[in-house]
Amino acid sequence: MKFTCELKKVVDDTYDIEIGHQLCNTLVSDLKNGLCGKASKFAVVTDSNVAKLYAEDICKKMADAGLTADLFVIPAGEKSKTRQTKEYVEDSMLERGYRRDCAVVAVGGGVVTDLAGFVAGTFGRGVPFVNYATTLLSAADASVGGKTAVDTPLATNLIGMFNQPNKVYIDIDTWKTLPKRQLSSGLSETIKHACLGDLALFEFLEENIEKVFNCDRTVCEYISEHNCAVKYKVVMQDERESGLREVLNLGHTVGRAVETVSDYKLLHGEALAIGMAAQVMLGEKLGYISADNASRVIKLYQRANLPTEIPEYIDKKELVKKLYTDKKVRNGKLRMVFQNQIGNVMQFGENSFAKEILESQIADIIDRM
Repeated sequence: MKFTCELKKVVDDTYDIEIGHQLCNTLVSDLKNGLCGKASKFAVVTDSNVAKLYAEDICKKMADAGLTADLFVIPAGEKSKTRQTKEYVEDSMLERGYRRDCAVVAVGGGVVTDLAGFVAGTFGRGVPFVNYATTLLSAADASVGGKTAVDTPLATNLIGMFNQPNKVYIDIDTWKTLPKRQLSSGLSETIKHACLGDLALFEFLEENIEKVFNCDRTVCEYISEHNCAVKYKVVMQDERESGLREVLNLGHTVGRAVETVSDYKLLHGEALAIGMAAQVMLGEKLGYISADNASRVIKLYQRANLPTEIPEYIDKKELVKKLYTDKKVRNGKLRMVFQNQIGNVMQFGENSFAKEILESQIADIIDRM
């Protein structure tokens, strides 16, 4: 005897991204008014840097509004984005009586939003969550698109899931407390977005990039809006990375490998800048970008105070081997996304945006860097 379980799903994962200034009161009001449905307890997940800056105040405001909230703090930095840290947060929530009637509020940068979104996706088989992005990097990348994950000793983001938030808050005022190195790291993803899908954003950055370090209100609002526009146009067409969404991995083949081999001495944006430099250098060699445009990309990264060469302490042979842990690898073959000049990406067939490359091709570029 055979039974067929028909489980056809129609899922609406629509959510709002609110960009503004001092949005913590808006967050609390939204939660009070049912943003997370019938959730009666809120796990505020943050890191040791952001806790005193913003998360403790958000927790207090939630309590003042009559909401039940607890703060769960993880050590700051990429090395905390692990299965062990996820287990710690989950066990801590369970010890405090959290069950399926809860929601997760992620307050922080990309490590926090990635980890907390993953916790929300598996805790009680799935509970609602919101992201309150406090870094330029998370505003540009991690808090939008629903990718959640943890790292492994082999490589970054190998264990995770697609899990869309109920809402994303991008509070530009929080950037004022970021060290300049963190602002530079966030600009790396912003430049990448311009390279793959927004020539006007690239030209705007060429004119105004130094103003970001002064947190110029108009400039920061412009790049926040354009970052989101580039990303959601891609995500709306390919939520689960079946083809087009691979373009968001521009620069990440080498970038992620550099990040891991550096043992996270390099911030994600710093490693991505090196990956983008490698991408345009190989792209120029393959005829996808002119020498002038490749130079413009590298110079813009340098103006953002980002590295475009591989640090001496990195073993280049080990780096080449690490490329094979990239998620775009198919049948043991390396694949890379390439930009088409500035503001577009190369397409290599129907729904195909990554090209198979030889190890020798990228190894040559790495050797030159």
